[in-house]
Amino acid sequence: MTASSQAAHLAQLNVSTLLHPLDDPRMSPFVEMLDPINAAADDTPGFVWRLVAEGDADATALRPAGENVIVNMSVWETRESLWDFTYRTGHLEVVRHRRDWFERHVEAHLVLWWVPAGHIPTVGEALERLADLRANGPSPRAFTFVSAYSAVEAAEAAEAVPAQEEPEAPDAVDAATAPPVALVPE
Repeated sequence: MTASSQAAHLAQLNVSTLLHPLDDPRMSPFVEMLDPINAAADDTPGFVWRLVAEGDADATALRPAGENVIVNMSVWETRESLWDFTYRTGHLEVVRHRRDWFERHVEAHLVLWWVPAGHIPTVGEALERLADLRANGPSPRAFTFVSAYSAVEAAEAAEAVPAQEEPEAPDAVDAATAPPVALVPE
């Protein structure tokens, strides 16, 4: 994780349903992009952390949202740094060709939320935020690039809600049986 002096960072989860298994030749162009795109993310200004499977260079082996669903989760210093990586680097090629490899989305597939600087979100936390976005629409708790909220708005909204127990993550993730998560080395 990279150091930052900011009080809050932006977390993101993106889920994609595979059209074919990753070892299918039709998925080769996507698979071949994984290492270079992940390396570019790691080197992008504002990058903080990304989810990887234990012993792997990426998170494609993790399937907490379903057997055919891959997840991408990361933390960034600002919304702008995530936006720049997503739409102003080689990652844009993945976005442009996503229909070649993934099913068309019928519900929200990307969720953003603010976390305290230094906090590494869990997969369960991320899936709960996605479920919140799908069930309730954008809010300071779970939003998208189009419906973004600031860290200040998120903090104010959290303070306005009476203290309550966090809802459990969807059944797809059981914290006791979820695969281990490793940090990307600095």
